[in-house]
Parts: sequence; C-alpha cells; structure tokens
Amino acid sequence: MPVFEYQGITRDGRSKKGNVDADSLRTARIRLKKEGVFVTEIKDKKKGASGTQKTKAANLKKTVPVRDLALMTRQLATLLKANIPLVDCLAAVSEQVEHPALSLTMAEIRNSVNEGGQFHKALARYPGMFSPIFLSMCEAGEMSGTLDVILMRLAEFTEAQNELRSRVKSALTYPVIMLVVTMGLMGFLFVFVIPKMVEVFESAPNLTMPWYSLAVISMSGFLVNYWWFVGGSLFGIWLLFTMWKKTPSGKTTWDGISLKLPIFGEMNRLVAVSRFTRTLATLLTGGVPMLNAMTIVRNVVDNDVMAAAIDDARNNISEGETIAGPLKKSGQFPPIVIHMVSIGEKTGDLETMLLQVSDAYDFQVKTKIEALTGLMGPVVLVFMGLAVGIIVMAIMVPMFEMTNLAG
Repeated sequence: MPVFEYQGITRDGRSKKGNVDADSLRTARIRLKKEGVFVTEIKDKKKGASGTQKTKAANLKKTVPVRDLALMTRQLATLLKANIPLVDCLAAVSEQVEHPALSLTMAEIRNSVNEGGQFHKALARYPGMFSPIFLSMCEAGEMSGTLDVILMRLAEFTEAQNELRSRVKSALTYPVIMLVVTMGLMGFLFVFVIPKMVEVFESAPNLTMPWYSLAVISMSGFLVNYWWFVGGSLFGIWLLFTMWKKTPSGKTTWDGISLKLPIFGEMNRLVAVSRFTRTLATLLTGGVPMLNAMTIVRNVVDNDVMAAAIDDARNNISEGETIAGPLKKSGQFPPIVIHMVSIGEKTGDLETMLLQVSDAYDFQVKTKIEALTGLMGPVVLVFMGLAVGIIVMAIMVPMFEMTNLAG
C-alpha cells in the first residue's frame, strides 16, 4: 500500500506533518480530513508526486463564485471582530469554506501570514480570486488596523454586487429559454415536417397554393439543402462579432451602442452607474486614496465610454479640481448623480452621497428588471405564437384545398 507524506493544519490551527497509508491520494486526503487535519501538501513518498504543488499553480489564476467569496469574507470579518488573531481566523475559515480551491487558498494564505507575511500581499498572489478592490481595501484596513470593519464592508459590497448580477441574469433567463425553444420548434417544422407535407402537395397537380405557403416551402427547402451554409454563416457572424468586440476600437464602439439600445440601453447605464457609485463609496470608506480608487473604479464599470469619463475626472482630481465637472461634461452620467457628487464634494461627505445614489439606482435596476421580465415574457410568447401560427397556416390551407379538390 502506498505511503503518503503530508503537511497540514489541525482544527486548533497548529501545523502537523507525518505519513499516512492509503490506496490513493484521494483516500489519504479523506482519511486525514476525518482525523481533523486540513492538508496543505501531500505526496507519494516513492514517486515524489506532489498533488498540492500543481494545485497551488492552478489556484494562482483560478476564480471562485462570488457567493463563496462573500461568505468567506463575512466569516473572516466576524472572527476578527471577536478579537481572534488573524492566523487563527484564517485557519478556521479554511476549514469552514466549502469551495475546495478557496479553502486551499486560505490555508496557504494562513501559512504565509504565520511566517510573518502581510495579509494583503498574501492575497495578491491569487489575482484570479481577489479583485483589485478586495486587495486595495484589505491593504488599507491592514495599515489602519481596521481590517475587521473593512472586511465586513467588503462582504456587504460583494453580496450587493452578486445580488445585482443575479437579478440581471434571472431577468434574461426566461426570455432566452423561450426564444431557444421557439427556434428549435421552428427548425423541427422546417426540416422534418414541411418536406413531408410537400410530397403530399406534389401528389395533387391541380393544387394552387397561396404565396405564404410557397414562401414557407421555399425557406424549408433552402434550410434542408443548405443547412451547412446557414449554420456556418451564423457561426462566422458570431465569431467575427466576438473578435471585433475584443479589439480596442470595437469594444469602445460596442460599449457606446450598448448604452443606446432600446430598453436594454437604459438598464446597462443604470447598472454601470450603480457599480461606479457603490464601488467608489466602498473604496473611499475603506480608506483607499481617491486617485487609487478612481483607477480601480474605471475598470469596474466595464464600459469604455463611461471609463473615459472617469479617467477625465481622475485627471481633474490630480490637478486639484472636482470630480463632478468631467462627469457632467461627458454626458454619460445622469444629472442626479452629478448633483449628488457635487454636493458630496462641497460638504466633504462624498461617501454618504455615493451610497445614497447607489441605493437609489439599485432600486431602479430592480424595478426595471421586474418590468422587463414582465414585458419580455408576453412578447416572446406572442412572437412564438405568430411564427408557429404562420407555419401551421401555410400547411393547413393547402390541405383544406386538397380536401375540396378531392371532394
């Protein structure tokens, strides 16, 4: 039976190493977990194959669900607030986290901090898991001695962002499913049903078909004979569009278009403004300097047009001027945002004003999503009914005509 050499952390946060006999690496991990040891490194003594070394390398760019990250952050903040040493908090969190990659990462961060490293620098080794916002706020909290407060604000911020993202996804899920079902049903009718009906129609030489039936039959014949061309063309258009969007000019152009789309354009702007105000307020409240905060925020909005306005505002700040001026000049931010930012700058309470704007826009996003969901459901159903109805009518009318001829 193979012998595995391991290093790990016990439930009370102490380091432990030794050997364990097991059939496989997975069995060894399970056995050690039952014994209350969280494995940070394990390898076969004969082969010298380390399972953790590869995992560490993979974790450097690996991402985790926002929900797991928010839960971990809240747990860590709660433990720190209870005056538990950071190393012990990290050890406890690494055992409580259910996500395997995040659990292992927190154990590795705990080891780094235990060896005298700074917490925010240990986090920076995993850019895929921890965003620039997370790193900047943890650094500010660690330097000011308010890490527990900062982590709690980070948890609330992450949960709010996750909720906003979930709302947008849920609003689009139902219409997209209905659209896919409609396209699938139409494809089935065009490719399998209509060609069979054409054979029946051809058996009646005196049958005169209406123009819409001829159009549907012609479309069906084209799809049956040139399905490869239709599929290839759609894939090619999608591929070219995707490649174009990845270019700097293409992304900027599309970002501008996305803000002017009917219905969706307004919602895209609301989401971007909400991200801008909440993120900036969170960073400033966490003690991050204004210039650094503006640099981070420009990437959070995920829109080049609005990011350009934020860049202009940042340049104004570096020259000792205000934020509100460039934001107003860009024409991309609603007047209420400009007004609230201007008041916040004058009163020295910018963080509070930004949070109030963010709360208001989060409510607007929620309202818009509910209205959009209520509107798109019936619209898709009407589209589905019309499309299928036209196809059915194009088939049934010639069938009735054949019946009359036969009679």
